[in-house]
Amino acid sequence: MSKTNIPEKIKVQLWTLAGGRCEYAGCNKALWRDELTMAKMNKAYIAHIVADSAEGPRGNYLRSPLLAKSFSNLMLMCDEHHRLIDKEDVPGHTEILLIQMKKEHEKRIELLTSLIPQNKTHLVFYGSNIGNQDSALCFKSSAQAVLPNKFPNDNYGIELGITNSIIKDKEDLFWSLETENLIRQFQEKVEPIKTHNEIKSFSLFGLAPQPLLIKLGTLFTDLYDVDVFQKHREPSTWKWQSENSFTGFKLIEPENYDGIPVLNISLSATITNDRIEKLYSSKISIWTITHNKPDNDFLKSKTILSEFRKICRQFFDIAKAKHGQDNVLNVFPAMPIAASIEFGRIWMPKADMNLIIYDQNKDRDGFYKTIEIK
Repeated sequence: MSKTNIPEKIKVQLWTLAGGRCEYAGCNKALWRDELTMAKMNKAYIAHIVADSAEGPRGNYLRSPLLAKSFSNLMLMCDEHHRLIDKEDVPGHTEILLIQMKKEHEKRIELLTSLIPQNKTHLVFYGSNIGNQDSALCFKSSAQAVLPNKFPNDNYGIELGITNSIIKDKEDLFWSLETENLIRQFQEKVEPIKTHNEIKSFSLFGLAPQPLLIKLGTLFTDLYDVDVFQKHREPSTWKWQSENSFTGFKLIEPENYDGIPVLNISLSATITNDRIEKLYSSKISIWTITHNKPDNDFLKSKTILSEFRKICRQFFDIAKAKHGQDNVLNVFPAMPIAASIEFGRIWMPKADMNLIIYDQNKDRDGFYKTIEIK
């Protein structure tokens, strides 16, 4: 237990630079309120990195009295982590480690508080049932993904999906209900922001079947200021990574253009043409967008996503010239979340062919029609 009476001005400085949050790495707990009742209270402890007595944790006969009231030697902490560093695991919390925690936390708080209002963004979440698993979108991890270039406009975000639906994506009713819900939620929660809110930036996070993500993209047209994010598996994060090994997309044209226009998007997995051909009794013309190594975690960077937008725009222009704008394009997607959304954003209703989106489901014995986009 500290024996030192910390000067009030040092306490204020510490509270301010710590942002009123626990400085233990990964905690960040708000120390001015009760998490359950949200009642205002002071739950903070001021911890010494080098104890204020030689006998204390990390104490030193010469340095302890010199650093006892020094801001550089103090950390704002919650009760749990104060006890951890001073009693339960003193050897595991060296002076060097705690100084690093303090520096990183206060640097992050300084960055966040220096951002101007124009850097605010509305976090938008679209979750829907995927097979037998409910989607799980986390505000905290999504908020971290937009930093440091932007920061959330509020602590909640905008939710567009139906949660805990008992209707599954193998049922035809699922697609009509989810599509109508998505449209209405978008009209009610997003459109007014674009028209009336000072902050018009959106950061989009989705976990849903690909046809619905494509539909979501058609609502967030290029008229909206939108950053689309991708959930990565390695590492597990929404934050865009640096990626230099990607070799580019390929657009493969059909051998003939006189059949029903079909687009095979083989990005996260390979869709063989025979799986598509068995669905048709008439002649089809299969276009393919792919890359050298289809994989469910290849989309690491915003640069790759930008390249995908370009290849899609190129396809839509060429396919329209070959098949005519009044034709209907049948789309078979195997692509990541962000690519699905951007595919919808690239599509232009007044210029491109209408779309019929297919989905893969083992309970339906392969691909089947889901939604039509006009």
